[in-house]
Formats: sequence, C-alpha cells, structure tokens
Amino acid sequence: MQPSEIEMRKAFEARHGQLLQEKFSSACVAVCGLGGLGSNIAVALSRAGIGKLILIDHDRVDVTNLHRQQYKACQVGMYKTDALVDNLREISPYLSYKTYTARITEENAASFIESADIVCEAFDKAESKAMLANLVLEKFPEKYLVAASGMAGIDSANLITTRKITDKFFVCGDGVSDIETSNGLFSTRVMVCAAHEAHAVLRIIAGKI
Repeated sequence: MQPSEIEMRKAFEARHGQLLQEKFSSACVAVCGLGGLGSNIAVALSRAGIGKLILIDHDRVDVTNLHRQQYKACQVGMYKTDALVDNLREISPYLSYKTYTARITEENAASFIESADIVCEAFDKAESKAMLANLVLEKFPEKYLVAASGMAGIDSANLITTRKITDKFFVCGDGVSDIETSNGLFSTRVMVCAAHEAHAVLRIIAGKI
C-alpha cells in the first residue's frame, strides 16, 4: 500500500532532520539530459525529497540505454521524460515534476531552467556541455551549476571527484576519460559520477559547499 504524503514527509524528516528537509522540499533543480547521468541524478534527488525537478530531454528510451539508465525494458520507445516521471512517481509520488520533451539549445535553454535554483548538466556531447555551462554562467550568474566531465571506461571509480571551479560552478568526474577514446560506458562508473552530481546538489542546498 502506498504511504500517505504525511507519512512520506515524516520519513524524509526522520532521515534528514526537519530543517534540512524543509530546504530540500523547497528547492527546484533542473536536470538537463536524462540519459545515464541525468536519470540517475533524478532518482537520487527524488529519493532525497527534492521538492521540484525540471526534467529535459528530447530522446526516447532505447534498448541500448537499459544497462546504465533508470528505465525499464517495457518502456523502450517511450519519451524519456514520460518514462522517467512514471518511475520517479513510484519512488516519490508527492514531489513535483515538470518536463520538457525537447532538445536543449542555446535558444530555448533559458526558458527551461529559469525557475530552477540549481542546474545539473548531464549531456553526452562536449559541445552541449559547453553551451549550457556558458549560458548559465553568463545569463544566470545567481544559479548554481553542477556539471560532469569524464566517467567513461572501466578505470577506478575512485578517480571520480567533485571539483569546485567557482563559488557556484562544480564539475564531477575524472576530467580525463572520453567515450570516443575509452572502451565504452559502464553503469557503475556513470552511476558514481551521477551520485557525485546529486550529492553536490544536496550539499549546496544544505549550505555545506
């Protein structure tokens, strides 16, 4: 039987404390890209009771995604935005989810993320990463940006770290590995990097970073 909203709120507060949970519950986080990084970030933040997630991706779930992304085999062919919200509502049904089923571009990104307190970059391509980082840093200097660089291959997961670039810009990853030059993406390393991004978000909200 699904717990009530009151029961879930009390469970969150029991884990995090009432004051910290109030901060989590009032926060809005945008996750840009819902692949291996983004879908895992969204799950982690939902489990922490983040009040609102803005989820942005244009793609559909493919069978090749299932080894590292938070989707199910029965969701192949669905838009990732729709499939992920279905999954997140099974985890945290009383949180708020806003979706944009669209490719993020320099022209539309601002309208998608303007209401977010923190922006998570979770793209695969370097040019998309650079575009979003430049846009947030230039147009939204008041927002926090958490990005990723380097998680491919089967090297040690302990090489993945969180680096503080500026007061409001953080980069998670090993800073070196690239999918084009490594032997592919492994769910374990991708999930570690996603956990670094999600944990950086929680620490920002908590005022610990």
